[in-house]
Amino acid sequence: MLSPTGDLVIRVTAMPTDLNPYGGVFGGWLMSQLALGAASLVTRRTGLKAVVVGATDFSFPGVMQVGDELNVYAEVARKGRTSMTVMTRGFGRARASEDQVEVAKGTFTFVVLDANDSPCPVDAVAQVV
Repeated sequence: MLSPTGDLVIRVTAMPTDLNPYGGVFGGWLMSQLALGAASLVTRRTGLKAVVVGATDFSFPGVMQVGDELNVYAEVARKGRTSMTVMTRGFGRARASEDQVEVAKGTFTFVVLDANDSPCPVDAVAQVV
């Protein structure tokens, strides 16, 4: 069983509106939660606006049901001149259990923007870890 690594950035419960026509949690909802978590990490690390410019390497190794809790973990994989790439992993936890199973993962690239919405050099931001 895989263990979560990185920062816990999202914890949310899957609701009936998050289901696909087959009764499982919709992959698009999982992707959006991963993206929100990744953006949160970049913004916290830089103190600036971050916009997604790329998303790759998605897989859905497990399934979630309505009522399950999704825990999204994120970690910076790469820093570019004005961009950061973040790897995310989502783990599902049944409501009445402590066991988690990996249900989604993906990689996001963000460009960091200054107050004028222009790309900002990441190294110029003191908070980046």
